[in-house]
Amino acid sequence: MMRTAGLLLLALVGCSRPVAHGAERPNILWITSEDNSPYLGCYGDALAHTPNLDRLAEQGVRYRNAFAQAPVCSTARTTLITGMYGCSLGVQHHRSRVRIPQEFRLYPEYLREAGYYCTNHVKTDYNVANDRQPWNASSQRAHYKNRKRGQPFFAVFNLTTSHESQVAPRDGVNVESLRVRPAQVVLPPYHPDTPTIRADWANYYDRMTAMDRQVGELLQELELAGLADETIVFYYSDHGGALPRGKRNLHDSGTRVPLIIRTPEKWSHLAPAAPGARVEQPVGFVDVIASLFSLAAVPLPANYHGRAFLGEQKAPPREHVFLFRGRMDERYDTVRALRDTQFRYVRNYSPHRPWGQHYSYPFQVLPSMRSWHEEFLAGRCNDAQAAYWRPKPSEELYDTASDAFEIVNLVAEPQHAARLNEMRRALRDEMIAMRDTGFIPEGMFDRLAGDKTIYEYAQSEAYPIEHIITLADQATSRDPAALPDLLAALDDEHPVVRYWGATGCLILQGQAGPAKDKLLAALQDESADVRIVAAEALGYLGEHKAALAALADVLTTGNEYEVLAALNTVDFMHDAGHAALDQVQAMLRGKPFAEPSSRIADYLLSQDR
Repeated sequence: MMRTAGLLLLALVGCSRPVAHGAERPNILWITSEDNSPYLGCYGDALAHTPNLDRLAEQGVRYRNAFAQAPVCSTARTTLITGMYGCSLGVQHHRSRVRIPQEFRLYPEYLREAGYYCTNHVKTDYNVANDRQPWNASSQRAHYKNRKRGQPFFAVFNLTTSHESQVAPRDGVNVESLRVRPAQVVLPPYHPDTPTIRADWANYYDRMTAMDRQVGELLQELELAGLADETIVFYYSDHGGALPRGKRNLHDSGTRVPLIIRTPEKWSHLAPAAPGARVEQPVGFVDVIASLFSLAAVPLPANYHGRAFLGEQKAPPREHVFLFRGRMDERYDTVRALRDTQFRYVRNYSPHRPWGQHYSYPFQVLPSMRSWHEEFLAGRCNDAQAAYWRPKPSEELYDTASDAFEIVNLVAEPQHAARLNEMRRALRDEMIAMRDTGFIPEGMFDRLAGDKTIYEYAQSEAYPIEHIITLADQATSRDPAALPDLLAALDDEHPVVRYWGATGCLILQGQAGPAKDKLLAALQDESADVRIVAAEALGYLGEHKAALAALADVLTTGNEYEVLAALNTVDFMHDAGHAALDQVQAMLRGKPFAEPSSRIADYLLSQDR
């Protein structure tokens, strides 16, 4: 269990020796790439051409079960920079600006205090609103060469070559001239076989090779500077792959990352294993930060959530890694998961939403995303391919050893019942221990927290986390037997409890008929988020006019996240046939929506009648 709020603010965990200075500590170089799974030769990908990273893996160790805690850049990076699970701080939503306690310092601040010269080249993309600069330098010019003579450095170089925006072949590129021909690509079973999808995959392998060349250049620069024997090198990606069902998705395709660590002979006593070894231990980004502190001989702050997996503060290994996702761009979807060395357990807290919502950015930059969606609409997808565009199961369990692409859901299999119950309990324990803020609608953050941060609110007794998780589990179970508890929740004094009561009724759709009167009353709830969910639920009970009137009011009076939630609901009500397109467009026309709400509004306004 995690430490109490008071200890989080005050204590520090001791380490095996005091902070050292000067030449007693290694330099540390982090090379990060964007949006790529382990599509590397050293991870067994037969189509990969990544000689520099393969050589680095021979000289170091590669982790076979390393995971970004979240499957998108800003939430993954925020988990890194804070050393804490983003959903404990309220920073689980992509491109949000959330205040965190002033006492919680960002990890480069501790390293600088210990004497390290800390540089970031160049991406930040953090979700925290605290405007402080933790780096000595963070820019295109940031470089370890600018440190003082004899000063140890910690340097990050971020490579964007494999980013989602680079997946599609550029205009004029003949895909048949690429190193990997489209016909050679072995498609994952969830992708339909179209020329467009094959072209994106083939080009992506070229982007991975280009990224590998950049890694080689950075390693050569370190050699030429005479620093390779003094520097521990990390290579990892910020989350999983850029092709559809990778980024933004909580399965291995979106969270499993390559992680290679090379430790020079001088510092070999800090290494986890001999050069060339493959490490099976599951590790997450919070553990990468703990390991960084361990290597630098810096005590780990008590509010940090990680366990060091190398160095002198090495801790007992984890049994599993905790994973989360919240809003991505303009679309909401709350999911939590655990991954151990073999199984992944997923709890979908928005099972009424598909994995493949219409996100404007990937639909814009990924021809493969558009192609897949077209195949689905045309009825040319098999069940494994169509599942991405359909509502999700409440729970998922996969044996990744026999089902690497996580296609066969084992939740209903009796032989896996014990494993399911074990991982179900472990996930609940993790969420309660950190007092997960992800069950609070984003629009309620400021309304509930007031002058406090949402973290401080969630750590208080005002947030009944155990009751809320129990109710959220019932609400998302699709079990009509939960209806009496959902009805009682609609009368609760706490708005988050009422929200999950209404959400359960929405998920039950027509089976929530006995809740109709309470849902109509909920259209007057003091919380806009409760009104929004009640309105969508009432769409399935025939109360379209009242529902749309309530949503129109939120679009005028709500805060930015309440407006965004209302727009999501309007879109799904239109998809369900509960709101005609001319009604929807009349609600939106002429309103000045800000980002990211404007993306949904523009999408709906662009649809043909």
